[in-house]
Amino acid sequence: MSQAVLEPDAAAARNMDLLRFATAGSVDDGKSTLIGRLLYDTKTIFADQLEAVEAASASRGDEYTNLALLTDGLRAEREQGITIDVAYRYFATPKRKFIIADTPGHIQYTRNMVTGASTADLALILVDARKGLVEQSRRHAFLTSLLRVPHLVLCINKMDLVDWDKEVYDRIADEFTSFAAKLDAPDLTIIPISALNGDNIASRSDKSPWYEGPSLLHHLEHVHIASDRNLVDVRFPVQYVIRPQSTTVTDYRGYAGQVASGVLKPGDDVMVLPSGLTSKISSIDTADGPVDEAFPPMSVTVRLTDEIDISRGDMICRPHNAPTPAQDIEAMVCWMDETAPLRVGGKYTIKHTTRTARTVVRGLQYRLDVNTLHRDESAQALGLNEIGRVRLRTTVPLLADEYRRNRTTGGFILIDEATNRTVAAGMIIEAS
Repeated sequence: MSQAVLEPDAAAARNMDLLRFATAGSVDDGKSTLIGRLLYDTKTIFADQLEAVEAASASRGDEYTNLALLTDGLRAEREQGITIDVAYRYFATPKRKFIIADTPGHIQYTRNMVTGASTADLALILVDARKGLVEQSRRHAFLTSLLRVPHLVLCINKMDLVDWDKEVYDRIADEFTSFAAKLDAPDLTIIPISALNGDNIASRSDKSPWYEGPSLLHHLEHVHIASDRNLVDVRFPVQYVIRPQSTTVTDYRGYAGQVASGVLKPGDDVMVLPSGLTSKISSIDTADGPVDEAFPPMSVTVRLTDEIDISRGDMICRPHNAPTPAQDIEAMVCWMDETAPLRVGGKYTIKHTTRTARTVVRGLQYRLDVNTLHRDESAQALGLNEIGRVRLRTTVPLLADEYRRNRTTGGFILIDEATNRTVAAGMIIEAS
């Protein structure tokens, strides 16, 4: 099979809409098979890849081409039949480009699920039609709401194994809808599928005449994500100051970074934090030349009319719409370190946008049971994969927003100062 999706030209490809989505579900619910089916049905796998999967399927004794092997790239995953790592895959249709994060289903890899879903526009949760909702289904639904993923799709897989029984679909759909009502899940879509056979994946299946909704691929192509991005609060964390050393360019001073939120245009009044100095945008440059406006998630270089002392970690924003410079942070934290737990008094490096500081844990308010949503206020520590609400104190102010308002300026990671390992991911609830 040849690569069928050809991008007409580089400019058109760059301008094409991009959807990031994460898959989640319990072990053996068919996530990897579903992604393999999407890659196969959109003709974005090469002939040699398909041949390798067919050979691997035959060696395993499978009577069919096991499309799950397209994503379970680690040998250990193939041998155990489970997904361990977060596997990223890319494909495109004429309407949209996609980045898939295939996240592990097992409880011990909750941290990987958090990593994969933290940048997703949409979360796709699979359940086995024979088993219905299980603990992991609720866990993943809660994590996607905690991470403020704006769109949620529940795929009821293996419907062929229950003879496409509408009552099975209705029972699972009703149970999940009532659970999602307790969470912050603004957009929920439920689709019955068979990933193995391709039913309701790329096109509607005649095996479910009672289902009147779209196929999965149609929904992914048409789900509206433009309004999910914060285009009101201008946030531009400076990553790098560009001063060309060329003798022919002597007056160029640009500030490079990725637009976190808002829209930037030449002529706009801006303020630089933490200094509080103001200026105007003179131009916005990209790798393809100047542009008239910049919006998330564009990577650009901003030039100002005034020469201001700006360095990495500073932030460009609007004079009357600025983030709160905060040293006291209330946050939800997912602990990712298997060697040592989070404890009150622990000291870490905190990485927030392009700014790095040191921080100390001032308090652990509660540990959250993501299965029952129970808050354990007597908890003294957070172990691997556990989630809790903490109070942090930083050495320098962070230019932070609440996570529910801005996922970029509201998120951070904690790093162990001795080993340089990332030990936690956090979502800011309150900054003061």
